Amino acid sequence: MNIADRPARLREIDRVIARGPYRDDWASLARYRVPQWYQDAKFGIFIHWGVYAVPAFNNEWYPRNMYIQGSPEFQHHLDTYGPHKDFGYKDFIPLFKAEKFDPGAWADLFEEAGARYVIPVAEHHDGFQMYKSDLSEWNAAEKGPCRDTTGELKQALDKKGIPMGVSSHRFEHWFFLGHGREFDSDIHDPLQVGDLYWPSMKEPANFNDSRSEPAPTPEFCEDWLLRSCELVDRFHPPIVYFDWWIHHIALRPYLKKFAAYYYNRTEEMGFPAAVNYKLDSFMFGSAVPDMERGHFAQVQPFFWQTCTAIARNSWCYTEQNEYKSPYGLVCDLIDVVSKNGTMLLNVGPKADGTIGPEDTQVLRAIGRWLKTNGDAIYGTRVWRRPGEGPTQAEEGQFTEKEIAYTSRDIRFTVKDDHLYATVLRCPEDGHVTVTSLALGGDRDFVGVIRDVEVLGYNEKPAWTRDPEGLHIDAPFVRSDMPVSFRLTMA
Repeated sequence: MNIADRPARLREIDRVIARGPYRDDWASLARYRVPQWYQDAKFGIFIHWGVYAVPAFNNEWYPRNMYIQGSPEFQHHLDTYGPHKDFGYKDFIPLFKAEKFDPGAWADLFEEAGARYVIPVAEHHDGFQMYKSDLSEWNAAEKGPCRDTTGELKQALDKKGIPMGVSSHRFEHWFFLGHGREFDSDIHDPLQVGDLYWPSMKEPANFNDSRSEPAPTPEFCEDWLLRSCELVDRFHPPIVYFDWWIHHIALRPYLKKFAAYYYNRTEEMGFPAAVNYKLDSFMFGSAVPDMERGHFAQVQPFFWQTCTAIARNSWCYTEQNEYKSPYGLVCDLIDVVSKNGTMLLNVGPKADGTIGPEDTQVLRAIGRWLKTNGDAIYGTRVWRRPGEGPTQAEEGQFTEKEIAYTSRDIRFTVKDDHLYATVLRCPEDGHVTVTSLALGGDRDFVGVIRDVEVLGYNEKPAWTRDPEGLHIDAPFVRSDMPVSFRLTMA
């Protein structure tokens, strides 16, 4: 699509909205309902992969930080690649070859990990699209790998029946490369790079200020809308994930247009869909809120998602990555699901297209746990309380940390005629007391338990109930991972 086609495409977006059923206003979008398949999935894979994997330094904000004088990235860039006017961010693109990218191998690994959906970043803040686009030449199909990497991954996932969403972090591109205007850098050469470095505006003093200046222009907001709708039409994604800065007031009319267009188009295509958002960017109830690197302390009456990464310090591959343990990530998954959430876990492939051994080891370990204990996760719903025990996750975004859970920390889920009690730290003697299932007193649970099993074991535990709780004795259980008990109700 050339520039002259953009007005026609904008008119087509309006036509799709006009024929409904959703209009571009919050009152109409409030009729949205979260798809059941999404609420059943519980565990997805996020992928941050792009040109920023070439320098592989600190994190995926390298494109911004390399232009901030005095930053570690600025000095690293000077020392490694030379002056910014001679070697800028655009010059990494030919080095981004993805020569070992095998979408089938990725799909195999994600399936082995137990993922029920996958969301690659289609465009990050750097403005380089990881798919074939009609709106810009700065995409992976025309430069760098010269492959439609997102399209190829979708084909591989489709063969396995794993839904693929897409993620857009485009709106932050408004300011992401703006520091390059503060000194002699290649950002001052727009004719050479066109829209890759457009518009490179001044960065907000406060990223959470929804009215920061300079405000994104209608031209930039329209470009965002066109790119977002192109993703819908090219990939038919059941989930579209947006990163945080879309909360800016300048984008509000375009957000509503996108949501109406997306929900209408997926209705026409015959499948239910979802938008992920942060920071109250969408009217509550019109999309699915995402909690970045954090949890809720209690069960929520609404479905939500946490996005986090295998690496503590970065979303993309870097040589400095610090990796979390499979145990800690499984505990996070269990805690999130018990509180009506789903976990979107990020991997960061290398520039050559391979997924590193650290990420692979973690994903396979999670997959082994889910293969045994997935019945306590997939398709479950919340119980009347999320759990019990002395240890709780801190609430809020960016609050995650590896928590020292005990054998008294238990999380609950339900499905069909089963109540699942997952113990976050396997007791050495195999004895578990579930105090929430005590007989008598204020905590009286009058349901009748017919049977108790340990997922992954043929041997049955001994169990009794009294005013102190449900006592389970399973001395045959030995594990360095959480253990799930399935209680069948009469």
